[in-house]
Amino acid sequence: MRMILLAVVLGLSTQCLLIEARAQGAAPLAQAQPATSRLGNLLAAELSRFPGRAGVYVKHLGTGEEAGVRATDHFESASTIKLGILVLAFRLADDDKLDLDQRHELEAADLRGGSGIFKYADPGLKPTYRDLLTQMIITSDNTATDIMVEKVGGKDRLNQFLLQAGYESLRLNRTTLEYFRSRYEELDARYGALSAEEVFALQTDRPQFVEPRRDLIAQVRGQLAAARTRHPAASMSVGVEDQTRWFGIASPGDMGRLLEGIERGTVASKASCEEMIRILRGQQVTHKLPHYLDVPVANKTGDTGPVTNDVGIIYGRSGPIIVSFYTSGTVGPSATTDDRIGATARLIVDYFEGR
Repeated sequence: MRMILLAVVLGLSTQCLLIEARAQGAAPLAQAQPATSRLGNLLAAELSRFPGRAGVYVKHLGTGEEAGVRATDHFESASTIKLGILVLAFRLADDDKLDLDQRHELEAADLRGGSGIFKYADPGLKPTYRDLLTQMIITSDNTATDIMVEKVGGKDRLNQFLLQAGYESLRLNRTTLEYFRSRYEELDARYGALSAEEVFALQTDRPQFVEPRRDLIAQVRGQLAAARTRHPAASMSVGVEDQTRWFGIASPGDMGRLLEGIERGTVASKASCEEMIRILRGQQVTHKLPHYLDVPVANKTGDTGPVTNDVGIIYGRSGPIIVSFYTSGTVGPSATTDDRIGATARLIVDYFEGR
């Protein structure tokens, strides 16, 4: 969900108790290879070239070799936290507490801006929960995300699940509606009362949403222009270190463990994990981890302002490789960071393939 405030307005325990972690299917995070290891040196050298702060966790599931740089640091998760929603939904399905074949009829109040395809749909469309989960991952659909957060019991239930499963750094701070609305509220406190449809109207050009709210849209745009005039050099993006303003929180290591649990079939039933991998392999954003690779990748990206992330499972010829990549405070074109993530992924694969 790549966005800065301008885009929004204009259209946009590293480990809990071992017994508890095992009960939820999370393997405890082992210490990464020391920086003096060949893999550690490779990663440290590559991340030093990034135009901002970067962290990565890598593990080859065949050999067990792993290494990381800032692997336990907190980063803004952006949309990678949607993997937690995916896992909880499938666990609930395993326990017969959620029917993924059930359909949800989209209403106007469901629609969200930012990434995804359902924002282009008319109210009345009836996707299944499985459809919603799929789009939440492969197009990072924000409409689907908020619906499924509700279906799994809300963000507090999700965060409780992640904590009890041993992923202490993984957290969803806000729904996408709350995240978008908070950006407007920072512009003017009155906007904290905006309805879901009003927020969406500020993020779309669809006439049925825009026409009834032209006065609101003009007012918001006017306030934004005034703010930019007063503070022309001020960043319009989310503060890099203010974790309370982030959409979600993650560390490369914890997200890597979650991916490992999906690949090993320990975070849910084997059938559910296989379906999650199938969904992840359908990812439509392929210009980061998969960019320079000629092997399959199952991944989830996440972007917001000066943040660009990608986490996934690379199916190398030598076996599956977990790569969890996070950045913050990046400067310059986002494509530069994307390319560096892709180039680093290629070096990681070449390292394990002996090339």
